[in-house]
Amino acid sequence: MKTVIVSAFLLLSFAPVYSKTPVDPTPGATNSAEAAEAAGLMLRLDEINTMDKSNLTKSEKRVLRIEVKATKKRMNDLNGGVYLSAGALIIIILLLIILL
Repeated sequence: MKTVIVSAFLLLSFAPVYSKTPVDPTPGATNSAEAAEAAGLMLRLDEINTMDKSNLTKSEKRVLRIEVKATKKRMNDLNGGVYLSAGALIIIILLLIILL
């Protein structure tokens, strides 16, 4: 039983969990160039959201969807994220339980 618990702990300690930060152009930007790029991307996303898509063809809608996905991916790259392993979360929870 002890080996099962130890092996489960080791497996979970090496599985990273990605926590996404909210898409906000200013907090994650480290310099003004990145902040300007993030602001431009946000403007483009707002333009696409306010667009009247009812008269677009199927292929035009597809191109817009692809552009939105790429823009959101670039925004996530600019903002970064925090990596936490599941093992670290378990240890933190156990320490909180023990100490409190």
